[in-house]
Amino acid sequence: MRSPILFLVFNRPDTTAKVFERIRAAKPPRLYVAADGPRKGRTGELEACQQVRDIATQVDWPCELKMLFQKRNLGCKIGVSTGISWFFEQEPEGIILEDDVLPDPSFFDYCDELLEKYRFDERVGMISGSNLISSQIDCGESYFFSKIPLIWGWAAWRRSWQPYDVTLKNWPAWDRSGGLQKLFPNKPLVISYWRDAFNRVFDGKLNTWDYQLMFTRWSNGGLTIIPKNNLTDNLGYGANATHTSQHKPACLIDSPVLELKPPFTHPEQIQANDARDFLIFKHVHEVNLMGFIRRQLRPLKKLMMSASSQK
Repeated sequence: MRSPILFLVFNRPDTTAKVFERIRAAKPPRLYVAADGPRKGRTGELEACQQVRDIATQVDWPCELKMLFQKRNLGCKIGVSTGISWFFEQEPEGIILEDDVLPDPSFFDYCDELLEKYRFDERVGMISGSNLISSQIDCGESYFFSKIPLIWGWAAWRRSWQPYDVTLKNWPAWDRSGGLQKLFPNKPLVISYWRDAFNRVFDGKLNTWDYQLMFTRWSNGGLTIIPKNNLTDNLGYGANATHTSQHKPACLIDSPVLELKPPFTHPEQIQANDARDFLIFKHVHEVNLMGFIRRQLRPLKKLMMSASSQK
């Protein structure tokens, strides 16, 4: 391997160990481990966090190890974004893996080659390891370009992370200027979905970091590379998940992890494939009429739950 890796960890020793074994086999020259701190009042979490940190730092190959261990819990929004910013303060480019994202071994060669190939090409903003519509498309090249950043195993450059703002302070002005309409003309369901999502993040109703990355790509430019095969699995579905349910979604079940062997076949043009992007919106983000109706009913649902709890 040529690229450094940032390993984002928290409190799950089982998934952390599985992902770390893939990192160990790849032998990156530099490994950065960013760990969020335990939450107050959670029985056994202090011990689990320490166990995770012990696992993630068992480096036994020639490697420079750097650590950012938080004493208190920052949460998904600040904890993850702080770790990524720390990584890119020290590295001009690299790979980011969370403790529940299990990469195929070929993921590392794929990232290595494409980080180098597009290092100075500002039309490209990041490299995704996941393809959650792989069973629904026929891609002749080794990868394609998309407007949609997928974050289950990814790589990027400092240049493309620098505009990131966890507070989304530029969102209202960009929305008023018609940013979403320009990106997705004549797609009202897509526009409604993402306006609602960005508003919730901006208003502090959604504690996450990844929608801000989506906004960064859309407001500053820079396409995402998506592999023809899905190169990562998400192990985070279960009772202890923070932002996922107990059961894997259909898009992940239908997109088995498959090796992507070099030499890689590169697309002739650097442009997004709108048809594939809308497949991602439909099958990964569930941007459809039923989803629109559920969002419209969300305030009524909250009101009913509040009234029920007061009885």
